[in-house]
Amino acid sequence: MSFSFRDSTNFISKLTPRRALNAGKVLSSYFYSRATGKASLWGSPISISFEPTTSCNLRCPECPSGLRSFTRNTGMLQEDFFKQVIDEMHQHLLYLIFYFQGEPYLNTKFLEMVKYASSKKIYTATSTNAHYLNDEAAKKTIESGLDRLIISIDGTTQETYENYRVGGQLSKVIEGTKNIVKWRKQLKSKTPMIVFQFLVVKPNEHQVEEVKKLGKELGVDDVWFKTAQVYDYENGNELIPTIEKYSRYKKNSVGKWSIKNKLLNHCWKMWHSCVVTWDGWVVPCCFDKDATHKLGSLKQQSFKDLWRNESYQNFRTSLLKARSEIDICTNCTEGTKVWSE
Repeated sequence: MSFSFRDSTNFISKLTPRRALNAGKVLSSYFYSRATGKASLWGSPISISFEPTTSCNLRCPECPSGLRSFTRNTGMLQEDFFKQVIDEMHQHLLYLIFYFQGEPYLNTKFLEMVKYASSKKIYTATSTNAHYLNDEAAKKTIESGLDRLIISIDGTTQETYENYRVGGQLSKVIEGTKNIVKWRKQLKSKTPMIVFQFLVVKPNEHQVEEVKKLGKELGVDDVWFKTAQVYDYENGNELIPTIEKYSRYKKNSVGKWSIKNKLLNHCWKMWHSCVVTWDGWVVPCCFDKDATHKLGSLKQQSFKDLWRNESYQNFRTSLLKARSEIDICTNCTEGTKVWSE
């Protein structure tokens, strides 16, 4: 049995009758809204992203955490607040993503929160730069019940790796990966699915084949390739890959760079998911890195009330009418999806 199939089976096992009914409501309301152009919403979120922290040990370009460029408040997600929100949402919630900005393992209560979500039979996933996956942390990660662990590895040599992961050490990524693989085997656990994620940029595109080989050697379950988002792309950017399929951007007829696909007036994410910042603000999606579109605070109202409040409905309506006028949408593309080869 392939691990991808096992992971899919694990995910489906979290689907209760109540969660399935909720998913059906959300899906039907999304298509109804697209057909009518009017934001209608039935059901609760299928998935949600929680931000464990805004802090990060690295200084990656194009990342607010790495550049220390946030204009919003920064800090750590508190365990009591997290549990309060999960207690309200868990009966309908299927998928929980433990990352937005920052490095999750810098929050000392991170794995306790994973364990709590896992106890509610919610599928859990996180993404890490693996610098804090020492032997103890790796063992606790397996014991937490985490379902998917994405390890960012954007180079197979130190020189290439640190070109984007500024301040990082490839040796720590490899060591952390070995620790996770070892403890999953020793504890005879079926989870988490271990994935190498390779953000393809021009400086590392020559190592695409090499990272597949490295992943196989270390025993990870899959290698995913992700296209890079850059903020200043119209006049070109040194990070844009020359390999066309790994780029979100293309040169247009006037010699400028633009996003490949058209920006359509709908977005599934606005109906099935959202992002919760460390301090309780709900924002539309992961493209709102600086939380400029705050739709409500879970420290001031319940999620049930916030999910359908006036601000949220107005945002969904504006998206259905003119998505191109929403700033966080202008650099959004289907290219955000990852794939394996």
